Amino acid sequence: MEIEEHKGDALPFVTIRPDGYDSAHKYPLIILLHGFGATMYDLAGLAPAISETGYVYACPNAPVAMDIGGGQVGFGWTPPDGFNDPEWAQRSEDLLDRSIAEMFGATDANPGITVLLGFSQGGGLAYRYGLIRPDVFAGVVALSTGFPRADGFDQTLPLQRFQPIFIGHGTQDPVVPVESGRTAKTHLVELGYAPEHHEYPIGHEISDEEIRDLATWLKGVLPPFGAPLSS
Repeated sequence: MEIEEHKGDALPFVTIRPDGYDSAHKYPLIILLHGFGATMYDLAGLAPAISETGYVYACPNAPVAMDIGGGQVGFGWTPPDGFNDPEWAQRSEDLLDRSIAEMFGATDANPGITVLLGFSQGGGLAYRYGLIRPDVFAGVVALSTGFPRADGFDQTLPLQRFQPIFIGHGTQDPVVPVESGRTAKTHLVELGYAPEHHEYPIGHEISDEEIRDLATWLKGVLPPFGAPLSS
């Protein structure tokens, strides 16, 4: 697979093109939002595990730099004290809005054949940004995260709530307790969605089993390029 780094006017990001990429065709796009303290490269390794041939991928870098120790720099979508700050949430969404437009251009992908995936803090952002844009995202993936707690968020959701959602969480997660994922599922069902919910005997991480389940779900929601048409 070919990975390319883009400076970006809004946010830096990397794109990943599949083996045998053919620019004459439109490939479905998977956008991956990393967690707190990570970088745009953190989830890039999921691409070959999901599919080496059927999708293009884009991974934006969160805007807030921080020292994570050992001379290393990580990034967050908000500062450590801004997780529930509506102003910071809006600022991150505005930057992501501009960055996604750039990612569409860089991958030659289209809205509607795109899935938004987020891990941990990125998963919360995937909920907030993706659920109110069902025309852009064919599905939303939320891994090791909880549902947004912002006042009034439920009222921003579309009236038609058929957008597919994949929830994955570790039962031994010490950072975001598994109850957060369970509560998110319950709340989404109450709102009229039908999320697919999975739990794994892991901590705050993504397991091989979880990737396999995710890849199967993705093929049903957003078939990879070259997949045979259903009869």
